[in-house]
Amino acid sequence: MSRQLKLGAYFTGSAVQGDSWRHPAADIDAAWNVQRYVLYARKLEAACLDAIFFYDNVFAATDPATVAHSPQAPRWEPMVLLAALATATERIGLVGSVSTSYSEPYNVARAFASLDHLSGGRAGWNVVTSTGGGENFNLDGHRDHADRYERAHEFVDVVTGLWDSWADDAFLTDKASGRWADPTRLHVLHHRGKHFQVRGPLNAPRPLQGWPVISQAGASEDGKALAARVGEMLYTAAQDIDEARAFYADVKRRAAAHGRAPHQIQILPGVMPVIGRSQAEADDKWGALLQARDADVVLRALGSYASLGIDLTRLPLDAQVELPEHIPLTNSHQSRQKLLVDWIRKERPTVQQLYTRWSAGGHRMLVGTPQAIADDFEHWFSTGAADGFNVMFSSTPGGLDDFVQLVVPELQRRGLFRSAYSGRTLREHLGLARVPNRFFA
Repeated sequence: MSRQLKLGAYFTGSAVQGDSWRHPAADIDAAWNVQRYVLYARKLEAACLDAIFFYDNVFAATDPATVAHSPQAPRWEPMVLLAALATATERIGLVGSVSTSYSEPYNVARAFASLDHLSGGRAGWNVVTSTGGGENFNLDGHRDHADRYERAHEFVDVVTGLWDSWADDAFLTDKASGRWADPTRLHVLHHRGKHFQVRGPLNAPRPLQGWPVISQAGASEDGKALAARVGEMLYTAAQDIDEARAFYADVKRRAAAHGRAPHQIQILPGVMPVIGRSQAEADDKWGALLQARDADVVLRALGSYASLGIDLTRLPLDAQVELPEHIPLTNSHQSRQKLLVDWIRKERPTVQQLYTRWSAGGHRMLVGTPQAIADDFEHWFSTGAADGFNVMFSSTPGGLDDFVQLVVPELQRRGLFRSAYSGRTLREHLGLARVPNRFFA
């Protein structure tokens, strides 16, 4: 096949997947034992995955129930962990979430330029506006949703402008002549905007990829507008294939309005597979994971996450979930809130069905054999719902091992996924061109 799936691997920085951290086989020390992540990354690289992706927050909950029972903290700072993984791997892409709401463009541009050189051109920046954290950055609360996205557009423009500070041939390093750099190959940004004043230039060489790959995960109207303008690898959540196709077509249509071709944006919905060599084995594995969860913790988190206004823990598991007519729009994660609320209104699930189905942060659960998982991937891929998938492992290392040992070979057998890397940079993995410097021919 000329077109093949793109596959990313999702982590939170603690390596705990879902809420089943009490499963006997789950690693629970990866948030401070870097060798766990080195092992995961090398396994994923051996399976030829495109990238490892780290989701991140800049806050931690303080309510006693969450602190006591949920693995929401601690977690690695993504750039620090990715720097370590850059020296422990050779090919796999390294994508980190860094907030445009609670960072400064110069620091972000410098960090990712450095990571791109450290990794040999494998860096990717997941542009996030954050789901909270203002209280940790001299604010009384979270920045307003619309303001966050307005700031994000300008933030990306500044970062990419800084990446273009130096021409690729600017640094002469000529001992004989004594010339370190060519001043005519330097561009000073002199940016003055609504949110930022940044003179430049960046004190780092231009990234090996021109720009690190820019990924993005927002699916609200503001999120889709940002994705269509600057995103190259989009992480999405979709429960329904028709909704996924609509999102896929909408974003690529919006991108075309910015003069971008469809292949310049790779859309990867999140999915959590639970895999068995038979359906019975997969069902047993899923049952064991559910047994290792705390139902009240999960239900309380779901209710809070989507501002449902009801305490799901007080309802019998066989009771139907009835939502209030009006649910206030969150200032945090509007697209994910809408996804959950719309699903409840459409499916009218019981508490048990909600608890079981929404076990991956709004992403799809797939419980089945390698062949069934591959069938699903192929169907979504071939019918305009996805360019690939961001895989959330049901556990680590067990779920990760199942995916790379059972599903990846099946996808390779079908010609849907590579058996060897053909390039070295993340852009080459994704079929994206190196970005030319806008200031220097």
